[in-house]
Amino acid sequence: MSEATGSQGRQYTDEELQDLVASADSGARVPINKTVAGLIAGLALVWSLFQLWIAQPQLWFGEYLPVLNSSQTRPIHLTFAVVLAFLAYPALKSSPRHHVPILDWVLAAIAGFCAFYVFWFSDELALTARSGLPTQAQVIIGAVGLVVLLEASRRALGPALTVVGSLFLAYAYFGQGLLIPDLIEHEGLSFTALINAQWLDTGGVFGIPLGVSTAFVFLFVLFGSLLDKAGAGNYFIKLAFAGLGHLRGGPAKAAVVGSAMTGVISGSSIANVVTTGTFTIPLMKRVGFTNEQAGSVEVASSVNGQIMPPVMGAAAFLMVEFIGIPYVEVIKHAFIPAVISYIALVYIVHLEALKKEMPALGESKSMTGMLAKFLAGFIVAGVAFTALIYGVDALETALPDLSAPIMMIVLVALYIGLVMVASRRPDLEIDDPNESEFKLPTVGEVYATGLHYVLPIVVLIWFLMVERQSPAKSAFYATSLMLLIIVTQRPLKTVFRGEGGELVNEFMAGLVDLREGLIAGARNMIGIGVATAAAGIIVATVTKTPIGTELAGLVEQLSGGILLVMLVLIAIFSLILGMGLPTTANYIVVSSLMATVVVSLGAQEGLIVPLIAAHLFVFYFGIMADVTPPVGLASFAAAAVSGGDPIKTGFTAFFYSLRTVALPFLFIFNPTLILYGVDLGTWEGIAQAVFVFITATFAMLLFAAATQGYFLARSRIYESAALLLVAFTLFVPNVWLNMVQSPYRDVPPVQFEQVVGDVAEGDRIRLLVRGPDFNTGETAETTLVMYAEGATAAERVANSGLLLIPDGDTVRMDEPMFGTTTAEKLADFDFYSDTPVELASVQVPNQRMPAQVFYIPALLLLGVVIMLQRRRQTQPAF
Repeated sequence: MSEATGSQGRQYTDEELQDLVASADSGARVPINKTVAGLIAGLALVWSLFQLWIAQPQLWFGEYLPVLNSSQTRPIHLTFAVVLAFLAYPALKSSPRHHVPILDWVLAAIAGFCAFYVFWFSDELALTARSGLPTQAQVIIGAVGLVVLLEASRRALGPALTVVGSLFLAYAYFGQGLLIPDLIEHEGLSFTALINAQWLDTGGVFGIPLGVSTAFVFLFVLFGSLLDKAGAGNYFIKLAFAGLGHLRGGPAKAAVVGSAMTGVISGSSIANVVTTGTFTIPLMKRVGFTNEQAGSVEVASSVNGQIMPPVMGAAAFLMVEFIGIPYVEVIKHAFIPAVISYIALVYIVHLEALKKEMPALGESKSMTGMLAKFLAGFIVAGVAFTALIYGVDALETALPDLSAPIMMIVLVALYIGLVMVASRRPDLEIDDPNESEFKLPTVGEVYATGLHYVLPIVVLIWFLMVERQSPAKSAFYATSLMLLIIVTQRPLKTVFRGEGGELVNEFMAGLVDLREGLIAGARNMIGIGVATAAAGIIVATVTKTPIGTELAGLVEQLSGGILLVMLVLIAIFSLILGMGLPTTANYIVVSSLMATVVVSLGAQEGLIVPLIAAHLFVFYFGIMADVTPPVGLASFAAAAVSGGDPIKTGFTAFFYSLRTVALPFLFIFNPTLILYGVDLGTWEGIAQAVFVFITATFAMLLFAAATQGYFLARSRIYESAALLLVAFTLFVPNVWLNMVQSPYRDVPPVQFEQVVGDVAEGDRIRLLVRGPDFNTGETAETTLVMYAEGATAAERVANSGLLLIPDGDTVRMDEPMFGTTTAEKLADFDFYSDTPVELASVQVPNQRMPAQVFYIPALLLLGVVIMLQRRRQTQPAF
């Protein structure tokens, strides 16, 4: 890091940039010895093949080879990760990069043995350690395994996760001491219990985070790596430049869209910055962006690639396990915030171009025309995809046994046809953006050359969204098609171009691309595999000690019980942790400690915060850490490309990313922004989603204009304040409505059963529960949400799990039915205290005017701002 800082203003060479990416993502060591280099590449190749083998959903090999369960695949996954970490990542900056020292060979062997032991002796561990009776040999192996894992983490990810993991281990072991606050003290675990929980059991290092890395994340990273190796990355960048490069500030707009598309390929912010930035940043500088602005635009767009469905960052797959919802639901909730964030960034770039009166690169074209074409294309694609769904449904109804083979034949035929179309045009070359004469491509020249790259993405979306298959199975099918494409596209183009003499050479070149793609995918997974394993230490500590509940209580005290203050504290906590932790580890730590606290504190304030909203909140701020100075790694990478100052680049990128900072707060207070409670299976739900999308997009554009200080002309302070007020109202009109009309009306608790019977089925009733806290004995309150499910009042009460005892004018509560959601949410109450737990209030939805009424004064205020600025406007807004 100090090296990057010390080289402010120096533009890195291509070799230095690739080394920067390798140091962060795949390992900086490149041995000269061919045998050693071959061994590292061979291990990576075998790892990818192993992951494809265990992902194969039909289990056709079950007759010949054993089928491995998750407790067996996770140790093998970690074995590959830690061995490659010691071989591919030097211990220090001064360590040799062209050969592997003896110590690293020894550490790789020890780490591999400790991880593989858990696989090889899984049956014995089930009878001993996992039954609470670990042997001394197992404890020693586990202890050594933890030490070498933390060292592998330090090499691959930097010291932060190693330090945090070590602190959590020390806390779990000692429990109390001078440096441990009284609030989180505990008796301390024995050494045997600690090692058993962290290494030998299935809830620590080999727990859910590593399981997600094994089952989901690897396949998605491999899918992206193969797409990139096939040429899709260059195709997406060229397509973005062909469509947007001719606009004012076009290179920056193309950088935003290109990074959004390459975000499908790369899950790494740094790799995304360098891959697209080496092409986009010089062109942005050419039209008038400063070094820092050019780098900042690339950072802001590249980092957001992790929140863009359908292929999101690794943390998104962890949400599936942590929350217990399908991945398609995560995509649904993340879609609108991600898309409007990118649209707003395009608009921010446009405003910068207007402020500086930047010229277009080449012949200028209309942004309005481009938006119209984009909208038309989006509608056509949507109609075509809908027609495909109905067509496949009809085929499955008519020919249920033959539908799958027919669809495969059609898919292959479509692929061959698209490759034939691509072969009529020359292959896309990687342009040099620093050439004195740079000619922008046209959409007509580019789009047909890589349409076959879209097929695997369509297959992925199809299985995720339409077939509702698991992420692992969906990624496997998409990757399988990608394997076919990467091997056959070169030979097919050769045949269609009438160059049969080169068929064998091109086929061999395709096999080389396949090999290199498989190796690159595995090497890109080293850091993620190690990170998820090391983060398991933190998850196990939170589970085995009181730190989770007590630290949450501390944050609640610091916030004064005010949800907004708590959200700000959590955001700051995420940003600070993210200065050293990768996004995935950051998400695991903060969500384990804080996500449920946000929900419970919201309930105490009477606000229903969906758990997915709390997790997305943490995820967003974990990503922002890649931007935020002084240690925003993506900002340093962009400064290395642009030759700008890394700290200035970081601050400018953070300023451009204010929209990403604001969004999590907005969807906490208005969950409709993440389509929570919106049923996309009905036309009414779809119409509601479209309305939310249009309104949120308009609001985000106004927010961007306010923060940039430019709308139709340079804004005065009061005009920017007015635009912020309008944007806020469009985003969360319910805030104003709640001030005017209460969302709920109180009903006496004794009328509870009558109310439950009167409301419509599916309606939501809020129950204020008051009683002694199980841990402190003090009176506590929480708001419980009950859905009216059932035909009669008695049936609805029974389904809720509530056990109520009327007592005059009050209603006492007994401990809820075991195993129900109600029992989980009221677990902190002491139902056996002398002071009873009571149903303090029943709240039913109030009849209110629609919140959208507040759009009227907001739009009138916007009209005033437009009138004021029209007088000063000197150039078209678009």
